[in-house]
Amino acid sequence: MSRLRTALICHHDAPIHRDGIARWLASWSDLSAIVVVQEPPTVVRRRVRRELQRVGLLRFLDVLAGRLFFRLFNAARDNAFLAGRLAALQREHAPVAAGVPVVTVATPNNAESQAVLERAQPDVIIALCKNMLARRIFRTARVGTFVLHPGICPEYRNAHGCFWALAHDDLARVGMTMLMIDEGVDTGPIYGYFGCEFDEVNESHIVIQHRMVLDNLDAIAERLREVATRQAQPIDVGDRRSGSWGQPWLSSYLRWKRRARARRGA
Repeated sequence: MSRLRTALICHHDAPIHRDGIARWLASWSDLSAIVVVQEPPTVVRRRVRRELQRVGLLRFLDVLAGRLFFRLFNAARDNAFLAGRLAALQREHAPVAAGVPVVTVATPNNAESQAVLERAQPDVIIALCKNMLARRIFRTARVGTFVLHPGICPEYRNAHGCFWALAHDDLARVGMTMLMIDEGVDTGPIYGYFGCEFDEVNESHIVIQHRMVLDNLDAIAERLREVATRQAQPIDVGDRRSGSWGQPWLSSYLRWKRRARARRGA
């Protein structure tokens, strides 16, 4: 088959996606557009309000405590890991060609984003963003728009699926799901599960969830080609429970790490 035409939607403050994944896409497909999402503060505030309404005040304080803890004790190691993996991708793959259209938008659902995607005419869009995409956006891809979701769906949908599997000692479901976007939250057709070895004692959930993608890039590319040529069919998950999760809690993180150390005898 001819090379797939692809497009990427990602956030401006995620260079591992904006540069690293973009280079990877351009190495095996015809990368035809990049939509970079730079959200205004109002969007972040809306997410904060939704999480507060979802879990209540006490649990939201648990979320905030987790954010502070991760910033103080995990951020330096997490950032070093991501910088190292980005450098590896930069060594392995050439920069994206200067002629590839790049647009920076406040939301991937606006008219500017839609216009650049329609002009690009991608077969496949890879959406590495937090935003719910409008149907008119995800349907611009001929084959479909795919997410590389950090978590095994349908059990661990929405946010931080790897974290919540680890927090519930559900190690068999620490992985990544490749699914095609529909109108729901991680409810579209599932075309593959991907995993890798990880160190639950010494690695944070951020490192683990990134490894699930970065350690499987060749297999992901091959699966996308199989979907495009109809060699791959969706996985039937109709008899499995579905769960939607939110932001990590510090209390759950600390319990996970205690269990992990005890399991290893550390």
